[in-house]
Order: sequence, then structure tokens, then C-alpha cells
Amino acid sequence: MSEDGEVRFLHLGTEWIQGSMIIDEPFAIELDYVQRMMAWLLFVEPDSVTQRRAMQLGLGSAALTKFCFKVCRMHTTAVEINPQVVSACRVWFKLPPESARLRVILADAGQEIRKAEHTGLIDALHVDLYDHEAAAPVLDSPDFYADCRTVLSDDGAMTVNLFGRDASYERSLQSICAAFGEDAVWAFKPTREGNTIVLAQRTADRPTRMQLLARAEEIQSRWGLPAVKWLRIFKPFA
Repeated sequence: MSEDGEVRFLHLGTEWIQGSMIIDEPFAIELDYVQRMMAWLLFVEPDSVTQRRAMQLGLGSAALTKFCFKVCRMHTTAVEINPQVVSACRVWFKLPPESARLRVILADAGQEIRKAEHTGLIDALHVDLYDHEAAAPVLDSPDFYADCRTVLSDDGAMTVNLFGRDASYERSLQSICAAFGEDAVWAFKPTREGNTIVLAQRTADRPTRMQLLARAEEIQSRWGLPAVKWLRIFKPFA
């Protein structure tokens, strides 16, 4: 862990930041790219969110897990392979205890995602799988993304954080398109730090610009995410 006075950061033994938390607002999302992982909200009715299910592959500092559980009031599951990350989140990053709506599974995400118990049940799948070197996604094949598509509900969506020093973005994007179809894929412009968030829908849907704007204003009002700004930097892939 490190701190700058207002924000606490999680590291896995290197200088690379694996997650963060505003110390006085532990259930807010501090990093821009993590906020963008919530872009699936643009494609669902706001009143339906509390009845939906979220899953995070890679716990990080638990920002998405906490936001979905505490702020959006969703049934939330996180899958994390490293028990030290889970412990750090509970001690230092205000991860709430498990309950009927919150489950933390200690497992390999690539294996967990293939379990029949998850098939077709997840409305929002957040994929952020990096090792301590943060060079490229740990799981990134067309087969893995096909497994991700299988767990989604009919109107569900996956958001993926793509970041890497080895220029893996294009390869990752093609793997996602192979699994979901190009017409189901949307992407943000990269953040200053080089994180690009890609969204893939289980069922391709193209809302009009006015529909997206109305939804973005509602997201901003209800959950405090900068969704109106997203629309300037978020486009369909094809």
C-alpha cells in the first residue's frame, strides 16, 4: 500500500498501481478507467439495476465490487486468485463482509467462469486481470472471451480493462470481436495512463445518441459517474 494523503493505492510488489481508494469516500470509484468499467449502465434501464447481478474478475482494490454492492445495491460476486489481495481489501480498502448479496470467490477466473452455476446469470461482467508486472492481460484469448459471453444475461455486457506495455491492445480487441461479434463491441479512447476500456454486449444494441445522452444524465444524477463526458470518448467499434 501507499498513500498520497487523500488516496490509498494497492500495489502487488511493484510501482504499478493495481487499484485505489479515496480514504474519506471508500465506496466511490477514484480512477477514471475504473469508472468507465461501469459504462454498461448506458444500456440498461436505471430502475432495473438493483435487480441485476455484477461479477468482477480480478478484485484489485475492490473499487468495482464495493460500488456495485454499496452504491448500486446489486448482487455482486468477485473472483480473485490471490488471497493476499482479498485480505488487503478487507483490512485496508473497506471491502464489506460477505453476505447474501456479496460473495468473494478465491479461484482462477478462467476456471471459475466456466462453471455452469454462472451461465446466463451475470448482467455486468468486469474483467481486469493483470499480474504484478501489468504487462498484458493474464487471460486474453478468444476462448476466454467466449466463456465470458456465456455467463452474460441476454442484455448483459462485459467491460474489459486493456493496458499493456507490449502493444497487446489490437490483439485483445480482435479476440473480443471474435467472441462477441464486431457489432457488439464499443471502446473508449485511452486514458492518459494508457488504459483502454472495451465494452462487449451479449446482444448487440445501438441506442440513438439522444437515448444515450438521456441515460448518461440519469447515471450522473443517480450514481455520480461522469457518464455525459463518456459519450465524447465512447464509440462503437464497427
